[in-house]
Amino acid sequence: QLVESGGGSVQAGGSLTLSCVASRATNYCIGWIREPPGEEREGVAIISLRGSATYADSVKGRFTITRDNGKKLVTLQMSSLEPGDTGTYYCATLTTLGSCDGHLDPREFRNWGQGTQVIVSS
Repeated sequence: QLVESGGGSVQAGGSLTLSCVASRATNYCIGWIREPPGEEREGVAIISLRGSATYADSVKGRFTITRDNGKKLVTLQMSSLEPGDTGTYYCATLTTLGSCDGHLDPREFRNWGQGTQVIVSS
């Protein structure tokens, strides 16, 4: 089970850090997926057990995903936030073991958390 926290409301240009805590250790890649209001879910970032990360083009240079296996924790540091970053953010595990590179399709994930809401106002 994965539990997200850290969402909130910020103005454009601001920062937020989201946390995802797992109930047990996992070797699977863990990703962050967001669902903008009225839109489909989109993968934002994914990180491997060893810390290799992939980002969606829309967040490269602004978001950083990190992983602490000892704490069963994955964080998403978000800076230079834009109104287009508004949405519900979920963490989830990739359905397959192996490389995480490029795996940002929401259909490839399972064990979704309940989500945490991020609102960015202009």
